[in-house]
Amino acid sequence: MLKKVLIANRGEIAVRVMRTCREMGIATVAVYSELDRDALHVRLADEAYGLGGQSAAESYLNTEAILDVIERCGADAVHPGYGFFSENTDFARAITSRGVIFVGPPPEAIEVMGDKISSRLAAQKAGVQGVPGLNETLTDPSQVQAFGDEFGWPVAIKAAFGGGGRGMKVVNVSSEAKEALESAQREALSYFGRSECYVERYLTWPRHIEMQVLADVQGHTLWLGERDCSAQRRHQKLVEESPAPNFPDDVRRAMGAAAVKVSRACGYVNAGTVEFLYQDGEFYFLEMNTRLQVEHPVTELVTGLDLVEWQLRIAAGESLDFTQDEVTRTGHAIEVRINAEDPSDGRFAPSPGTITRFDQPSGPGVRLDAGYQAGDTISQYYDNLIAKLVVWGSDREKARRRMLRAIEETVIEGVATTLPADVIILSDEEFVNGTHSTKWVETDLDFSVLESVASSGAALGDGTVRKDVTAEVNGRRVNVALWLPDLDDTGLARARSTAAKPRRQHHPGVVGSGSDSVTVPMQGTVVKVNVEVGQQVEAGETVIILEAMKMENSVNAEKAGIVKSIRVAAGDSVSAGDVVVVIE
Repeated sequence: MLKKVLIANRGEIAVRVMRTCREMGIATVAVYSELDRDALHVRLADEAYGLGGQSAAESYLNTEAILDVIERCGADAVHPGYGFFSENTDFARAITSRGVIFVGPPPEAIEVMGDKISSRLAAQKAGVQGVPGLNETLTDPSQVQAFGDEFGWPVAIKAAFGGGGRGMKVVNVSSEAKEALESAQREALSYFGRSECYVERYLTWPRHIEMQVLADVQGHTLWLGERDCSAQRRHQKLVEESPAPNFPDDVRRAMGAAAVKVSRACGYVNAGTVEFLYQDGEFYFLEMNTRLQVEHPVTELVTGLDLVEWQLRIAAGESLDFTQDEVTRTGHAIEVRINAEDPSDGRFAPSPGTITRFDQPSGPGVRLDAGYQAGDTISQYYDNLIAKLVVWGSDREKARRRMLRAIEETVIEGVATTLPADVIILSDEEFVNGTHSTKWVETDLDFSVLESVASSGAALGDGTVRKDVTAEVNGRRVNVALWLPDLDDTGLARARSTAAKPRRQHHPGVVGSGSDSVTVPMQGTVVKVNVEVGQQVEAGETVIILEAMKMENSVNAEKAGIVKSIRVAAGDSVSAGDVVVVIE
């Protein structure tokens, strides 16, 4: 049995791993950046060590700093969580070469499957067909253009060493290839530490269905069941469920068998996920995530298994004590990701800030995996996942209704979240009927009814701000909305402007100030300036690209004119309200 585990991660996944470790009597070690000094995962750990720095590159992606902590604390194992170093072969080898257990697959398996290009080749060798694509690293936009011309548009550029929709860009026409490739490479480098990308065909109306596998060192490999992750925006999942609705059992078993073949082909050990696209009764291998998935709790709720516990037991050399025939799945589970994003008008713009209130749901069949509490700050430098809300019901409709009830009980103030969008998703007829696809959220749903929510309330264009309050009317408790003057600390009206809906970009669009001065609506780092002094710009045109919470966001001009001055450069950090470009 393991004695002390260092969790090389942060946020809710670090907290999730720590809880199982505590139940198993295993001591935990947290690492943290300067910004995470008082974070929840630090407060819950038995020991905690600073890595220094603020950004991920300076802290959670600093191999030498993490290795130094391992030496100092005497951990006998490292759990990488997901993201960061979870699928990094060099990191896994650096851990195992020191005689420390890496809670995950062997470095050789990560090398094959962590690289999406080699994983496609391995799957083909195992007899599992993948989505048509180019099995080589992209070095020039012309490769994307040639592939699209041959196989048809649109195509998808994807990070070769990552997942979760990070570093993935859809290219609709040849002229978008250059910008999309540059953006994908930047995001991949920022989130995974490697910029390599590849291209593949983009299916027209697929469902994203993935298969959870477990494999021990004794050679037993099992599939535990599928998860439907088709409710996505920007190729990042919003809602996941198990089992997949309207999914034939013969296809389920064939997909499970295919997932086992792919796993065995690379000598896989520990928990992993084989992802597929499913369309018109056929499924195609997409990639294998050589780590624990964000959405693993829905599998836990329908199987009764603790996947983190099995990760730790397998890492310690234990054998699976059940067979494929003994895997049972009961009821239905749904998970929604609670991200610090403003979903108003479908933009899903990052919303960093301090959580001033966090009322958590409870009741039968409700689980919340959170990485933050009231008073904690969501930083622009890291992923914006606040928590995962998961429910179980005896059937899908009961689980859906239970989720809506749990969302209603959840109150988060200080930052905007995706919860209002989740209600729209869960209530839509396509989701109710289980007929949605990976493109459905962005093409079919209407988020215009959602108002932008800031920490001080939702600002309107007439100098007023909405305040939601609870009152008693004739002895009856009611919730009402008041529109009050938006005043600053001196009692004067605060200047505000309304935001027009931006056009679709390769990354979420955010708008400027609507005046001569284009301002940024959030903290972030400028990654690219798209204009020059003296250039003519049109309303809605992107002037800078801003990275916040590991996502690239386009900041758009709201008026046409000539660029008079540019006040930022690539690499600059900016705060909400900073002027970046002046247009006359």
